[in-house]
Amino acid sequence: MISIGRLFIVTGIASLVLALIFGVIAAIQFIFPDFIPDIAFFKTRPLHVSLAIAWIFSLGIGAVYSYLEEKKLLRFYYLGLAHWVIYFVTGILIIISYLTGTFGGREYWEFPPVYSLPILFSWILFGINYFTAVWKIKNWPVYLWMWATGIVIFFITFSEANSWIFDYFSNSLVRELTVQWKSYGSLVGAWNMFVYGAGLYVMEKISGDDSYAKSKMAFVLYFVGLTNLFFNWAHHVYIVPSSHYIGTIAYIISMTELFIIGRIIWKWKSTLTTAQRFKNRNAYLFILASDIWVFLNLALAICISIPAINLYTHGTHITVAHAMGSTIGINSMILLAFVVFHFQNIRSAWVRIPFWLINLSLAIFWGALIFSGILKGIATIETDQSFAQIMADIEPVLRVFMYSGVFLALGFLILLFHLVFEYLQDFPENMKSKN
Repeated sequence: MISIGRLFIVTGIASLVLALIFGVIAAIQFIFPDFIPDIAFFKTRPLHVSLAIAWIFSLGIGAVYSYLEEKKLLRFYYLGLAHWVIYFVTGILIIISYLTGTFGGREYWEFPPVYSLPILFSWILFGINYFTAVWKIKNWPVYLWMWATGIVIFFITFSEANSWIFDYFSNSLVRELTVQWKSYGSLVGAWNMFVYGAGLYVMEKISGDDSYAKSKMAFVLYFVGLTNLFFNWAHHVYIVPSSHYIGTIAYIISMTELFIIGRIIWKWKSTLTTAQRFKNRNAYLFILASDIWVFLNLALAICISIPAINLYTHGTHITVAHAMGSTIGINSMILLAFVVFHFQNIRSAWVRIPFWLINLSLAIFWGALIFSGILKGIATIETDQSFAQIMADIEPVLRVFMYSGVFLALGFLILLFHLVFEYLQDFPENMKSKN
């Protein structure tokens, strides 16, 4: 039988390839608006965003199914297969709707809301499969708690994100905006649960020691992440009338979460033997990189949470830098560690070259966003320049952002190309389920 975990992993890799392609096109269109006019920026941006989200969730779901199949816990194989078929077909329909200019949703979910129904239904199948498989396990490692929470919270927040279809919300701008961004903040918390769970699962596999996944620090991370789910949204709604202390609490919790995941990885790597590092050197590289990006993003988050600095940075490219640093530097590095771990036969040279290209390009990409954000913030607050004048002044920095983004995408594509090439060497044998 075909491995459901592998189906989701392959789907995630395909989503990332498409997200990179549309992301590069969107970055070029940001500087040269007439580039590929048939797929204009208003199409490439949601395509890039939705496919990037699909990459994260597909890999997260793939990690869950991989665990269930490896432990021979999956009870309803065909339910899982139906989950993937619905998920995949709905994704194809959403891509077609974007390409044909058929929109209808809101930020992150800009597709017609009717496609939300199969997504919710497939998630119910996922929940049934997961909870019937793990409910008898005693003394759960923390990643099982994380995945369970991610499944439940995604269902709730995705439903909330579609609440705008009801007049009660859409007739009030403040109400709709608050609920929308509340749901998105919690949605990020839900995908963090999948990503951190996958990371801890891989770390356990590499070390052969399950004590970290059951340690107090791991459960502290879980509960901080859980609290983050409930409050993380608050700093997205500064412009909405609400108490400022809610936003402050949200930001402190966000930074605490980053600090703890960084500390866990730092402590875990110090316990590995040389043999364990060598045997899993490809996956180890990406986990190490995620640790560095955790601390870089933590430093940025602390800086922009200071009110005097936030006045200048809010709504600038620095906010984008924070989001890109988190989704690429932390989430994607952990997920790539998971993917590379499952491709043990790939030669290190084919990992190290793109690894350095990805991280060096990302550093320039991230730095250019921060620098352009600083210039824009100062010009907006301290001068009377128009928006067009400000954007013209920072265009040279945005060109650096665009070119580094192209090299960043190139690094990912080189890595993914070799992963797929290695994967096809043992195809279809490596698509079989271990359940």
